[in-house]
Amino acid sequence: MQNVVIRFAGDSGDGMQLTGTLFADASALYGNEISTFPDYPSEIRAPQGTVSGVSGFQVHIGSGEVNTPGDFCDVLVAMNPAALKANAKWTKPTATIIIDVDAFDEAGIKRAGYATLDPFAELKIEDRNIIASPITTLTQESLKESGLDNRSILRSKNMFTLGMCFFLFNRSLDHTYEYLEKKFKKKPQLIDANKKVLFDGFNYASNIHAIPNTYTVQPAPQEKGVYRNINGNQATAWGLMAAAEKSGIPLFCGSYPITPATGILEELAIHKNLGVKTMQAEDEIAGICTAIGAAYAGNFAVTTTSGPGVSLKSE
Repeated sequence: MQNVVIRFAGDSGDGMQLTGTLFADASALYGNEISTFPDYPSEIRAPQGTVSGVSGFQVHIGSGEVNTPGDFCDVLVAMNPAALKANAKWTKPTATIIIDVDAFDEAGIKRAGYATLDPFAELKIEDRNIIASPITTLTQESLKESGLDNRSILRSKNMFTLGMCFFLFNRSLDHTYEYLEKKFKKKPQLIDANKKVLFDGFNYASNIHAIPNTYTVQPAPQEKGVYRNINGNQATAWGLMAAAEKSGIPLFCGSYPITPATGILEELAIHKNLGVKTMQAEDEIAGICTAIGAAYAGNFAVTTTSGPGVSLKSE
């Protein structure tokens, strides 16, 4: 395969942002070109299992130049019925859909707002390659002797799905093992648990008939040099600092934190040594007002926001 688009989707607490990031990191280390897109729910603490609470992360990997995160996905990982409902329209006709069948009980299907108890027929996606796996049950079985409480065990489900995707696309587990060792270095029990679930997900995928083939996206040609992984928020912040430097006018950013734009304010805040001034305001309107005031005072002034914040600032 020359390129593939994978979308991970689930509740906000299912760890889909981390899962997608780790898959992207492993692919980058393998040598693929990558582009990613995080998708956060618009509601704060939306009820679990509802469409309004679905969080996602899309990864586009390729053996050549990759310029966008992609539109329609080749693989969708849906941790519950709501994640499937929110993202089914973005799957290709030939897509593979991995679901946690444990979440697709009558209560979960109704909570997601389906009119029937057959989500695939209702969404008209019966022709997709559906891999229905008892991910919750298998994660609990994997960690039944870990000593962890059930809540901690269930938070490891994302590692099981990541292991399945690593097998599907012939990815090494080594980088993720290293990440887990660094992240949980003060909690060795969690290192062992997450490593085990990751491996068990990989091993499970290698032994089920629903995955008859694996796929390889070859490394992209790369010139020698130093490369870095950068996201849009970092690029925006650095661009603003460069523009301020070229203009000879000091940079000011006044903003109210809102996902996913908060990273711009955070990135600018760590560069005070370059003369950057930042202010975290108490709300969206205050944020844009501080920027307007700073501009009148002679600064290169900006504000940042996302989604509903635009509506608030327009007031």
